[in-house]
Amino acid sequence: MDERRALLVDAFADEPLAGNAAGVMPDAAGLSAGQMQAVARELNASETAFLRPSETADRRVRYFTPTQEVDLCGHATIASHALLAAEGLADGTYTLETNAGMLDIELDGETVWMTQNPPEIREVDPGYETVADALGVRESALTGLRDDLPLVRASTGLPFLMMPVEYLSDLSKMDPDTGAVETLAADHDCTGVYVFTFDTLASESTLHARMFAPGAGVPEDPVTGTASGACGAYLDRFGALDPTPPEMVFEQGHFLDRDGRVYVEASDATARGEVRVGGTATITLDGELRVPETDDDGIIQA
Repeated sequence: MDERRALLVDAFADEPLAGNAAGVMPDAAGLSAGQMQAVARELNASETAFLRPSETADRRVRYFTPTQEVDLCGHATIASHALLAAEGLADGTYTLETNAGMLDIELDGETVWMTQNPPEIREVDPGYETVADALGVRESALTGLRDDLPLVRASTGLPFLMMPVEYLSDLSKMDPDTGAVETLAADHDCTGVYVFTFDTLASESTLHARMFAPGAGVPEDPVTGTASGACGAYLDRFGALDPTPPEMVFEQGHFLDRDGRVYVEASDATARGEVRVGGTATITLDGELRVPETDDDGIIQA
């Protein structure tokens, strides 16, 4: 039976058992989609990154949640490249082939930076009552900032609904209806719903966030790199901070006891067509995993 090295790496964290745990298989060459899905289900991280050779980039990656393949994952990208850096990959810029397109990854000491796709932002109107019911929060928590920050679908590789709320207390009390959140996201062709407030725990933080993606098999994600990049572009588009700081810090994961920080560079994101997210990561589990065989049609053999 095929044995491959598999790890759990905590991204957007400086210590183990914090931030967002990503599965990483540093050598996934030759594995079928069925095998990768089985491995992701076994590791049971919100996403697992499978690194493979590429003909057009320094490396290829595919991402799987426990239930499906996704085109892009920020925290698994940070985690996998932090692993490569820890094992000798030199500081510098590297190209990464993903299902969402080609990305630039910069290693800078302990920090990994990921350049995301050009922002795509459009306003949507799901109705504040509908959103409040889905998130399990009072409607007035969502309407306090609507004059400055409309509800939008924002993407820098993966699309998310952006939902600003006024107070951290409202964010903490949310009790989402997973079926309703899944429907809300699907109705707007989004991966999930990213909810945030400028009411933060740390004085140096820009915002505090939660992200719900039950349709992708992730009821709540501890710390979300792709959504953070999309949110940074959204804040820049609507002049929420006027001017957008050169570097922002987003808090997330505290309500899951997985505290994490995402660094976001989105100043003039629309003009530059570029957003970067960055973070550190730490290895928490390292071992060998026995991969089940698969036949030609991709069905796992028992």
